[in-house]
Amino acid sequence: MRVLFVHQNFPGQYLHLARHLAAQPGHEVVFITQREDAALSGVRKVVYKAQRTVTRHLHHYLKEAEAGVLNAQAVARVALDLKKSGFIPDVMLGHNGWGEIWYLKDVFPQTPLLGYFEFYYRFVGADVGFDPAEKPSFDTAPRIRTRNAGNLLGLEAADWGQCPSQWQKSTYPERYRSMLHVVHEGIDTDTVVPDPQARLRLPGSDVHLAAGDDVVTYVARNLEPYRGFPSFMRSLPAILSARPKAQVLIVGGDEVSYGARLPEGHSYRQRLLDELGDSLDRRRVHFLGKVPYPFFLKILQISAVHVYLTYPFVLSWSMLEAMAAGCLVVASKTAPVEEVIQDGENGVLVDFFRPEEIAERVVAALADPAHFAPLRVCARQTIVDRYDLKRICLPGQLKLIAQRG
Repeated sequence: MRVLFVHQNFPGQYLHLARHLAAQPGHEVVFITQREDAALSGVRKVVYKAQRTVTRHLHHYLKEAEAGVLNAQAVARVALDLKKSGFIPDVMLGHNGWGEIWYLKDVFPQTPLLGYFEFYYRFVGADVGFDPAEKPSFDTAPRIRTRNAGNLLGLEAADWGQCPSQWQKSTYPERYRSMLHVVHEGIDTDTVVPDPQARLRLPGSDVHLAAGDDVVTYVARNLEPYRGFPSFMRSLPAILSARPKAQVLIVGGDEVSYGARLPEGHSYRQRLLDELGDSLDRRRVHFLGKVPYPFFLKILQISAVHVYLTYPFVLSWSMLEAMAAGCLVVASKTAPVEEVIQDGENGVLVDFFRPEEIAERVVAALADPAHFAPLRVCARQTIVDRYDLKRICLPGQLKLIAQRG
């Protein structure tokens, strides 16, 4: 079988699937991407670049759409070159988020296209308007409606689609849901495991930590409101005061992945540090930035309490990995989380906007780890039963590909 993947941030959600297919005898796997670094054994990577940047002074509703068109056009040109060289895929898979799959069927009209659909933007019932402090203007609804032009182009281009969760599928208009299938990319529960002997030294310091210590962890791609970073930070003074031996490990960058961007040179990390001032014991709060995956796993394995907060938005892999590592997860009571965590059964749910409640639950868990130990066991079992890579999700993805639309 010849397989064509497309994702601007190679390999994205296709890491395990592309690696598996490339390892099968007789398969030819090609991956179109913007990313020049990184590689997967057996996968031929083809890098594309948009011909130009988005038009200056373009109406702001249309900037994302034009960026998608530029990506789609560049990908189509690469696909045409592949076709001329004799590569005709049997199946195509691509993430719809950046427009890359929009014109693939115009190059390979007979080849089935499986689109990855992560989130349909909504004016109500999801991220927009979730924070009561942010009052959407009239401009917001038309902007959101226009932003979905790319979603609609992708839905019309694809033969069938993949969503990672039931809630994310539910954000899409009902008329399209029959073509969308819920299959998560999967968590490698053979790699992501609890380790009661885990130990860790923080880089550039003499801080040595081990499983069983009072370690509070927080992980996000970037430290920003969509992932509850302000609420988490505001919970820390009470946690550190109540637990004088507690250490806080924070993983994430200072950019903004979702929502409004800050002025150049500003970060939410610095804003919260300025806000909290002397109320925060900085000696016990460690900002680790973006870390290598093995180091990330060690952080989870020594965690006494892992805090995960999110808007009603795309669910992070890190929460599922924390559960697989046997973490006690204190998480926001928001729709994507509630699909996985039941309060008091396999985790603890809190109000996203109440730092005092977050602190109360974290302190309680640190004070009596034995009481919460069964939740850790159930958290891991949830991931094994529903999100295991090799036994659940990878077979599900292969079955989805076999449907061919």
